[in-house]
Amino acid sequence: MLNQLPNFITVLRILLVVPLVALLWRDNYYHALWIFFIAGVSDGIDGFLARRFNWKSRIGAIMDPLADKLLLVSTMLVLCLNHHMSWWLFIVVSLRDLVIILGAFVYHKALGPYDMDPSRLSKSNTFFQILFVVSILVSLGLWVLPSWYLLTLEIIVYVTTLSSGLHYILLWGGRYQRNKITRQK
Repeated sequence: MLNQLPNFITVLRILLVVPLVALLWRDNYYHALWIFFIAGVSDGIDGFLARRFNWKSRIGAIMDPLADKLLLVSTMLVLCLNHHMSWWLFIVVSLRDLVIILGAFVYHKALGPYDMDPSRLSKSNTFFQILFVVSILVSLGLWVLPSWYLLTLEIIVYVTTLSSGLHYILLWGGRYQRNKITRQK
């Protein structure tokens, strides 16, 4: 039963999206920042438990990154609706994620299961996306951060999002082609 604890924590993180979005919608950025922080800590805890005690599962490997993306994309969407974030950045981030999800689906349907293993570039991209969102929440809910800092982070998120998306297309497209050719022989 304890081996399901990381999955339970992940489900709780998914449930935190509802109060987070509600707080953001009401411009309550201070409390939204705390919910976002709790979700981030819970992500670290479930990952630690899964690795430390080998409580890994296929469902956990799928749910954990989806929970992270749901949290991040939901937050970005409301920040866009509240005019605190660029719609272009939201579109670029969302399209990258959509391409990755559709690519994974096609790969799985055509060639079968695979291990989900994010690249360093993708992890860097996620880090900068989170840092950007947290910085906006801090700027709106605690103290105003310099505009040059937020603009720099936004540019970094654009660059890492586009480059990691292209990296995934090239990497997994190449793997798809190689495995498809191998299966045809």
